[in-house]
Amino acid sequence: MIAIVDYGVGNLFSLKCSFNRIGAETVVTSDPAVIRAADKILLPGVGAFGDAAEKLRESGLSGLLKEEARSGKPFLGICLGMQLLFEKSYEYGEHEGLGLIPGVIRPIADVIPEGLKIPQIGWNALRFRKESDLFSGIKDGDHVYFVHSFYAADCEEHVIADTEYGAYLTAAVQKGNVYGCQFHPEKSGNVGLNILRAFAGLKGTTKC
Repeated sequence: MIAIVDYGVGNLFSLKCSFNRIGAETVVTSDPAVIRAADKILLPGVGAFGDAAEKLRESGLSGLLKEEARSGKPFLGICLGMQLLFEKSYEYGEHEGLGLIPGVIRPIADVIPEGLKIPQIGWNALRFRKESDLFSGIKDGDHVYFVHSFYAADCEEHVIADTEYGAYLTAAVQKGNVYGCQFHPEKSGNVGLNILRAFAGLKGTTKC
């Protein structure tokens, strides 16, 4: 069973529907006991990093999620959920993340040419940087759907895919059993479904 963490800022319905389409069992929950009992954890997120991080801390889920990720259980963050995996974000201030993956979140405006629209919205190709079980059902160059104004930086060791938007931006990361996608698999058609299918089939072995 996959626990989709409900902390008030995720696109939960679309994710659950996508997993239903591939026949994967999920539960949307904020219950610590249910999260601990799950085989895998998915952390969604839409909105501002600071607000989301505060909701995780206030709910008591921050410590639990770090504990579960460090146990070796497959863990996937999507969009803002991926950004929360990092040490900190510079989105409208400085905010502490979960610290599961080394690196920081910075504005894409710092690295893309002037004139490109922010946020980056739309379909962009993935460029694989390292092999990953998360991409076992897709190929280099496949397109996925992005909506973001900030990106993961200073994390080269853990980047498994990037995408070109005036500059190469982090698209996906992995550190052991912890994975992150800046794009939205649940909005990325069959390519996205194959990524979710690969996540549903992962076995927890290597700890982050």
